[in-house]
Amino acid sequence: MRVRSWLFTPGDRPDRFAKAAASGADVGILDLEDAVTPENKAAARAAVADALGWHGAYVRVNGVDTVWHDDDMAAITGRPGLLGVLLPKAESPEDLDGLGVPAVALVETALGLENAALIAAHPDTVRLAFGNVDFSLDIGATDEDLLYARSRLVVVSRAHEIAPPLDGVTVDLSDPARTASDARRARQLGFAGKLCLHPRQVEPVNQAFSVTDAELDWARRVVEAAAGGGAVRVDGQMIDRPRLELAHRLLAEEGP
Repeated sequence: MRVRSWLFTPGDRPDRFAKAAASGADVGILDLEDAVTPENKAAARAAVADALGWHGAYVRVNGVDTVWHDDDMAAITGRPGLLGVLLPKAESPEDLDGLGVPAVALVETALGLENAALIAAHPDTVRLAFGNVDFSLDIGATDEDLLYARSRLVVVSRAHEIAPPLDGVTVDLSDPARTASDARRARQLGFAGKLCLHPRQVEPVNQAFSVTDAELDWARRVVEAAAGGGAVRVDGQMIDRPRLELAHRLLAEEGP
């Protein structure tokens, strides 16, 4: 299962569910949190529960410190299409206690980043994701790169042997080049995919996280050259064990 693009769809807009499913996004996220106003929470919860009867998706539930969280979990737990939940503002492993479903923990605060290793170690955590907008607000940052926070999530995920993390959103919906640039940078940092706010962001993200023809060509030549054993060179570079492993990973990522 590819996990390059994760597309949010407001839970109170069931008219958009089918369009989102056909957008080309690798993973759909039905959103009960930020995209839904308080007066629409109940209707969104019912619409999402119904959609999970015919469509596989993750659900971003409301946070554990809100009055809506327990009702969200009660409505979606056990539905056949539920792939897991995105838990917003995860700040401690205790936030994940009792979920009982696969969880992508959204790290959106300084405290969440500080406790990222503990969150990653929780048995229900399958992946971390970076809530870059809320994180910037929490620490008062204006630097959009937030390199330390992003790198920490990648390193923590690897150290605790969970899936690589997801990068946060690109808020400019009108500039596909910016989305693509942000996605390429995230891939270079070690992220596996990126959260998307709009269907038009899906294709740039998918392309950025896909193996290029040039990478595939290099990987095939490396594997072929190394087949005879011993030290080899490809494109003037010495191919050691890590480079050979990278070549195998690129070929495996592309699939048959």
